[in-house]
Amino acid sequence: MEPLTESYFYILLCLYRGPSHGYGIMQDALRLSEGRVHIGSGTMYGATGSMMKKGWIEECPAPDTDRRRLYTLTDKGREVLLAEADRLRSLAAAAENIIGGEDNEE
Repeated sequence: MEPLTESYFYILLCLYRGPSHGYGIMQDALRLSEGRVHIGSGTMYGATGSMMKKGWIEECPAPDTDRRRLYTLTDKGREVLLAEADRLRSLAAAAENIIGGEDNEE
């Protein structure tokens, strides 16, 4: 499996906690990434469409008063997210073994 883009990773991460609408995901991703990841509406629309085709997320019923699309993580999407989190942990551990062990004196 190819690595996820940061946008895809944060969208799946946001949905891990439960269903959300696009705007909520965009706001949560910005907060979780400490302001690094800005998901625009165009990116959000394209990413959710692609992830729905892959079976990673799906639309779920929204309250009758809410016209926004509500998305939820599928079992396959959960597997993809957890695999990516494992991959990132492995990368960070390798970097820590090399960079973290230096005493940084030149």
